Amino acid sequence: MKDNMTGPALGGVQERWAGEPRDHLYRWVQNSQKLIGSGESARALAVWNEWKPTVMSSYTNLSNDDVEHLLAYINAVYTGTYGPKGVTVGPAAIENQESADNTWLFVILGGVLVLLSLILARVTSNLQYMVETAEGNTPATRRTLVQILTSRGMIAFVIFVVVVLGGYTTVNHAIELGRQQDYAPEQPIKFSHETHAGIHKIECQYCHDGARRSKHSVIPAVNTCMNCHRAINYGSQYGTAEITKIFAAIGWDPTEGAYIENYDQMTNAQAQKIYSKWIADKYISEGGDIDEVENVVEEQWEGIYAALTNEYTGDERVPGPVEWTRIHNLPDHAYFNHAQHVTVGKLKCQNCHGPVEEMEVVYQYSPLSMGWCINCHRETQVQFEDNDYYNSYQRYHEELKEGTRDGVTVEDIGGLNCQRCHY
Repeated sequence: MKDNMTGPALGGVQERWAGEPRDHLYRWVQNSQKLIGSGESARALAVWNEWKPTVMSSYTNLSNDDVEHLLAYINAVYTGTYGPKGVTVGPAAIENQESADNTWLFVILGGVLVLLSLILARVTSNLQYMVETAEGNTPATRRTLVQILTSRGMIAFVIFVVVVLGGYTTVNHAIELGRQQDYAPEQPIKFSHETHAGIHKIECQYCHDGARRSKHSVIPAVNTCMNCHRAINYGSQYGTAEITKIFAAIGWDPTEGAYIENYDQMTNAQAQKIYSKWIADKYISEGGDIDEVENVVEEQWEGIYAALTNEYTGDERVPGPVEWTRIHNLPDHAYFNHAQHVTVGKLKCQNCHGPVEEMEVVYQYSPLSMGWCINCHRETQVQFEDNDYYNSYQRYHEELKEGTRDGVTVEDIGGLNCQRCHY
């Protein structure tokens, strides 16, 4: 928005075209070569002479109103009146997703029940003593608290409670083994889905393009990030701290605006020299305190080194792929295919992953348990309309047309067969 790339920076475009009729700017966006060829616009010729032979893409489908809306958006971002707001990073960002801890409530209730049990046992003992006395049983004695607690009935009751609670706890822990709902690991790069998918409305499958065509959704490679971050090299929240990690991983020199030759053969010291200069220059150009430059550069390079190396695997080199921490893990014996659900089933990502567009720090939203999947297959209706995949289910199509069936669930087409997931 602020920097020149394959063409002039978008920010300030209206000021640079202020001497031209507004219509010329519309025509420039819609078809720049046609406006240049007409010879009507001196500004168009000047831009072409500066940037040729690079040809600006034509957008003849855009109306003047569409272009005006784009210009308003560009100006708002350029002047800082529109953009991502500051957000809380860390555990506090997902506090609203954590269930309340009721441990103390259960402890208090348990204590009250134990107290009531003791009182009732004492009352029962007194009543029994009064009955024996009335029947002339002299030497009737009241049972002490110790005698009550060590009686055969009380011991049997305690054993019963321990077996029930112990069995319940054991079964619950066994069922939950391997589940990690609400798991939100720290990632090497502080990538905000709230900013990218929420504020900027980037489609999920732009980055996770495998979801529509393969079993795996695919973790995007850094070159996908570079489609945007060749131009966007300064973050609204972290400045150069996080975006430079992308550059250092793939070998992009933001100062020169080009990839570094033989970057994979460079030492960490050589890479540090390149990116330290970039961080310092950008920090100063953005109005940073010149006395703090050295500290900022050192701190950010330490962050880059920590993010792109791994002491446990012995990887000490900065150049190379980013090792993201996987969040959603299914057992090896469970088969799940993204394409079946996204392309054929036409499910939204949010059905399983929750409101990712609202997550600053991504966490596992659903339990991804067997029961959870089965319930989904029982309750989710298949989208039969305009879906050629289900043409073979003629009886269901006929029943839907006749009104004898309200819908078809995944269960109806064999979605609960063991072999569907455990082939």
